[in-house]
Amino acid sequence: MPESRKLTVAVAQYACVPDVETNVARAEQAVAEAGAAGAALVLLPELHNTPYFCQREDPAIFDYAEAIPGPTSDRLAAAARAAGVVVVASLFERRAPGLYHNTAVVLDADGRLAGRYRKMHIPDDPEYYEKYYFTPGDLGFTPIDTSIGRLGVLVCWDQWYPEAARLMAMAGAEMLIYPSAIGWDDVTDDADEQTRQLGAWQGVQRGHAIANHLPVITSNRVGVEGDAGTEIRFWGHSFVFGPQGETLAEAGDTAELLIADIEPHRTETLRRIWPFFRDRRIDAFGDLTRRYRD
Repeated sequence: MPESRKLTVAVAQYACVPDVETNVARAEQAVAEAGAAGAALVLLPELHNTPYFCQREDPAIFDYAEAIPGPTSDRLAAAARAAGVVVVASLFERRAPGLYHNTAVVLDADGRLAGRYRKMHIPDDPEYYEKYYFTPGDLGFTPIDTSIGRLGVLVCWDQWYPEAARLMAMAGAEMLIYPSAIGWDDVTDDADEQTRQLGAWQGVQRGHAIANHLPVITSNRVGVEGDAGTEIRFWGHSFVFGPQGETLAEAGDTAELLIADIEPHRTETLRRIWPFFRDRRIDAFGDLTRRYRD
């Protein structure tokens, strides 16, 4: 039988402000608190060291971008090493002049840069004008090896695509991890629509957990950001799901350090009972590489 072990994970949920120093200090504090709570991993919200700047298109905003390694990743590496915890954090990466990515870095518990994932699916919707800022990722769906296991790191909009989760699972990911920044428009989204959106967001990721028999760890930010008429109310509700979609922990809509225990060994046990990978009809899936079947 697979070796039975539990892994304590933490999800940092908080509001982000325009001042980068304040946000980075908040992240460092979350890493320290996660380590003190016995967590082996801590996940920060998407673009955690800046406001959610994609609500408008402004060339000056590219000044937020950093190289990786760079100032923020170096500070997070030091925090990871001091706390003895793996850190997953999404950053605005300046790769070259005119070339920028939304990149998740993974800092191992010794502070080493274990790897990075560049966001593959880039939205372009009202108040989420990410295509203006981010070039789609070019690193593929490749898990990152760390001292606590193989992490299938994806970013926000990626969470709506079962193909991304499946490819990470097929490459040996032991958990799926999604730093996120998602919320409501209080002007256009009434209470019923807000409930539907939150349910859809959690529901699709619950499906990834079940279909791949993997724990899913997802962060979000909280608070209201933007200008009058274009505000986003980030809804929080970060969560940890088990490999059958069970809720192991869920935050509310205020700042919180969410703590949960996951059991990576259950993946093998569940795949023996429900062999979804064995029964995939890969001979009939060719049309998945098409945009649409007319």
